[in-house]
Amino acid sequence: MKFKNPVFLASGIMGETGSSLKRMAKEGAGAVTTKSIGLNPNPGHKNPTIVELDIGLLNAMGLPNPGVNSYIEELEEVRDFIKKLDTKIIGSIYGKNEEEFIEVAKKIEEYVDLIELNISCPHAKGYGMAIGQDPDLSHSICKAVKKSVSVPVFAKLTPNVSNILEIAEALVEAKVDGFVAINTVRGMAIDIRAKKPILSNKFGGLSGKAIKPIGVKVVYDLYENFDKPIIGVGGIYTGEDAIEYIMAGASAVQVGTAVYVRGYDVFKKICEEIKKFLEEENLKLKDIIGIAHE
Repeated sequence: MKFKNPVFLASGIMGETGSSLKRMAKEGAGAVTTKSIGLNPNPGHKNPTIVELDIGLLNAMGLPNPGVNSYIEELEEVRDFIKKLDTKIIGSIYGKNEEEFIEVAKKIEEYVDLIELNISCPHAKGYGMAIGQDPDLSHSICKAVKKSVSVPVFAKLTPNVSNILEIAEALVEAKVDGFVAINTVRGMAIDIRAKKPILSNKFGGLSGKAIKPIGVKVVYDLYENFDKPIIGVGGIYTGEDAIEYIMAGASAVQVGTAVYVRGYDVFKKICEEIKKFLEEENLKLKDIIGIAHE
């Protein structure tokens, strides 16, 4: 699969509706990733769901979404426009078991170019990370989805495990086409005046600058051990951040918190910054993928 550029929209940011995906495609994203979509509508957690920190964002949204049937209607309205921009659509999906994952994957397959399995959300009980921390469960779900659809299937990994390579190996055995690394890191913020956690869910997932070194290390380890394409994500604000991930082994990157920090046109900005670096170093993008391993 070829993309017009290696800077994608990450799941969870500006992917709630078809119109928001359309806007991100217009702003230059090489691919846009949907909000994680489940079988049935889910209201998510009650407010407050986001805390702004100096080092990033702490969120506990709780996988809010309208359900796959309603979301497909959103995609139908914007799919042709997004394709005209030569932008790919990545469908992020979740479920509580094999059956739910398979049903959502089959329904959304027609409308996306690639499926991203969310087995890593850290703040939705019974979903996401609860699956991604278990190699056997991760294997069975990924294998089942792979058998059910014809589009490529990537798995999004959680860093909240003791041995991420054990999980990755189980996914490779399940024949996933690639990895997305990483999802957010579990964290918490307490209001010292109110003397209680700020988030209604008490804890959430930390994104932004603070988790970039964690993400880069995971990508480096995945590239070192497995022959699978990797999409790097976590704390990518600039072209230099993206290049760091690419040198660690990522073929592309996803941007989330930086959309909030640098604006909707962050994709164009990061692409220009990558291009400038490559020109200064007299290199091509393919030359630097995994170059830190040499």
